[in-house]
Amino acid sequence: MKKIHKFGMTAACTAIAAGALWLCFGEKIKILHTSLRSFKDENLAYTFQHTPEIQPTKKISRGNDPFQFLKEENVSLADGFRFKGGFYPTEGFLEDTKTSALLVVKDDVIKYEKYFYGGDPQTLFSSNSMGKSFVSALMGIAVAEGAVESIEDPIGMYVPEFAGTDLESIPIRACLQMASGIDFNEDTDMSRFSMRTLMGTPSMKVIADHGVQEEPYTHRRYQSINTEILGQIIKNATGRSLAEYMEEKLWKRIGAEQDAYWTLSNGTELAMGGLSVSLRDYARFARLYLNGGSFHGEQILTKEWVRDSMDVSAAYSRPGANQDVYNAIGYGYQWWVPEGDRGEFMAIGVYGQWMYADPSRQIIIVKTSADPDFMSQDYELKHVDFFRAIAGGLL
Repeated sequence: MKKIHKFGMTAACTAIAAGALWLCFGEKIKILHTSLRSFKDENLAYTFQHTPEIQPTKKISRGNDPFQFLKEENVSLADGFRFKGGFYPTEGFLEDTKTSALLVVKDDVIKYEKYFYGGDPQTLFSSNSMGKSFVSALMGIAVAEGAVESIEDPIGMYVPEFAGTDLESIPIRACLQMASGIDFNEDTDMSRFSMRTLMGTPSMKVIADHGVQEEPYTHRRYQSINTEILGQIIKNATGRSLAEYMEEKLWKRIGAEQDAYWTLSNGTELAMGGLSVSLRDYARFARLYLNGGSFHGEQILTKEWVRDSMDVSAAYSRPGANQDVYNAIGYGYQWWVPEGDRGEFMAIGVYGQWMYADPSRQIIIVKTSADPDFMSQDYELKHVDFFRAIAGGLL
């Protein structure tokens, strides 16, 4: 009887503890479970087209006067492209990379637009890390308006959690260029970071615990936490949430056609990549940079910010920096810059999300995907040649 009583007491205590845990973290555990299920390979296409229905988000309202691209019947795209001695047919490449939508715009005219997996022009597609480029734009606006004094300022000037830590003196510019020197590994540390923040630890506190591994500007290391820091700086400096700031300063000013949504993590916007945006609105955002930061004569981003955002002249920013396969493409202020002299720039998100622009040809290409093989060898470089083949075929 004593053993039975002891077992019963243990079970009761376990049940009470589990109940208390559920009361404290139940909603967060549900979100975690939903996220894990959503990112199974077979669910990716649905997830990336329905994120605002799956995750908590904050709405970013469009303005009242959307800019309209002209629209033509779909042109014939290039048959394919060559890469490292091989030929990749366009249709096969689109299928193999699990393309969910493809949009090609030249001189403000939609030349090609096609949706897969049930999408359409009203579908909002997950940005994943393409969202980093939007955060960069918001930083540019915050600097231009004086909320942030300078990107040479130390991040500890705007983030109290960094005061007295090794991170305190890192310049904002170093975070923009993924050269902060923070001791964080994107592959091995991200899961723990996500779990701790989901369970309530402030993201800046989690980042501060990592310390630094080298002086800023020593190497370029892709770390999404750099963008989280930029997002926090914008919020602290402006006194606005990222969604609110983006709605007023960017979304209502570039002629966006649809509302966008920003995914929330522990109640705050996921700066590293949580936007849901329509394909054409991604193109409208890229168009802002294509036009030197101007929209209908209004300078939303300074010309200098747009120019500097694509500057990859520093050794750590250049294509092939560190002889690292992850750095095969150059990196500016949260924008990727391919090797070459055409002035091309790109935003890239995991699982195959792309914004590509070629100012010399006035071409914008947006490609969204649900590709679990996005980490395969030469994946990004193949896409660069694919986009160049499409752009070249429209001349």
